[in-house]
Amino acid sequence: MGKEAPLRTLIVDDEPLAIERMQVICAELDGISVIGTASDGSSAMRLAEKLKPDLLLLDMTMPGMDGLSVARELGKSESDPAIIFVTAHDDFAVEAFDLEAVDYVLKPVGLERLKRAIGRAVAQRGKRHSAQSTWLDEFWVPHRSELLRIEAQQVDQIDAERDYVRLHVGDSSYLLLQTIAGLEERLDPARFIRIHRSTILRKDFIRGLRHEGLGVWCAELENGEALRIGRTYLRKVKAMAGR
Repeated sequence: MGKEAPLRTLIVDDEPLAIERMQVICAELDGISVIGTASDGSSAMRLAEKLKPDLLLLDMTMPGMDGLSVARELGKSESDPAIIFVTAHDDFAVEAFDLEAVDYVLKPVGLERLKRAIGRAVAQRGKRHSAQSTWLDEFWVPHRSELLRIEAQQVDQIDAERDYVRLHVGDSSYLLLQTIAGLEERLDPARFIRIHRSTILRKDFIRGLRHEGLGVWCAELENGEALRIGRTYLRKVKAMAGR
């Protein structure tokens, strides 16, 4: 079998120096071929319609039509190219994974970081138009100077903290700008269950249910902790256990 063709890629950024830097980096990477550049969202849409790229390296913040708007419109098109957001801002990650972007790379872009992102795009080739789950299967979370990608199946517990949620992954935890109600709607109910107005658990992280008396129930977790189940959610939690 012959070597797969490189991803035909469009670079979109309103800063000429950023485009030039991206072109230089892309020239050093396998699996990618730059077929054009655009300096604003409207131009990106016109070029995408004509060139039918496989991938966009897309700046998030641009005057006029921003990167999120471009991604939304392209998602409705027949070509529906893969998107890697490239941005100086880490506060659009929620919107990015809502749009099923391949990755979210922070500026200044390094060769190895972009190489990993391109690798993900290459690996996902051919899968984008297969049957896709409507449920969220990964998160991007700010961590030090980058954004970490965390698979939903790695998350044991999610706690509400005002306008944020805290994702618990083993002994680590990460804050994400997202309401718990909004996140609950995106999580697979076959995998996650809300047990309290401020807590969502991965179902297989629940070891058992314990009745404390007077109608009070707790969820016993694999880490040995026990969390009280809110009355509003008790019926659904007991139904999970066939009660």
